[in-house]
Amino acid sequence: MARAKSGGTGTPALLLLTETGTPHTVHTYEHDPRSDLGYGLEAATVLGLDPGQVFKTLMAEVDGTLTVAVVPVTGMLDLKALAHAVGGKRAAMADRADAERATGYVAGGISPLGQKAAHPTVLDETVWLYDQVYVSGGRRGLDVGLAPDDLVRLTDAHVAPIAAG
Repeated sequence: MARAKSGGTGTPALLLLTETGTPHTVHTYEHDPRSDLGYGLEAATVLGLDPGQVFKTLMAEVDGTLTVAVVPVTGMLDLKALAHAVGGKRAAMADRADAERATGYVAGGISPLGQKAAHPTVLDETVWLYDQVYVSGGRRGLDVGLAPDDLVRLTDAHVAPIAAG
């Protein structure tokens, strides 16, 4: 997984996209901490995007290894499918503090791009249904749009059916 160099302005995700010359769009909105939609659905609603195109980044532990899972905001992560996708036996959601520490981002703003350390990454197969998908840009209220191929390349991701619902 690529990591942005330090320096400059913006989040590590935005720096990575810029430094690699990856075409992308930046979408900002005012996050409402009182919203009961969840971060991803809030982003889709406020930005007027198809919720199927907006993906959330989750951290899980598969057999003790932190693993990034990227699924549509309209569904949930199937932990058994995630474990299977990376050749593991058992998966569980990671502790929030561990996820924040490992990625360098705060919950609700964890991006699959520009994380502090490389982690195995799996994108749900529905990523291929769209010409452009949206993921967190590295903070609450910031999403980036990019081509699925670029997201796969920049995260060195495996694509598999890991979403439920």
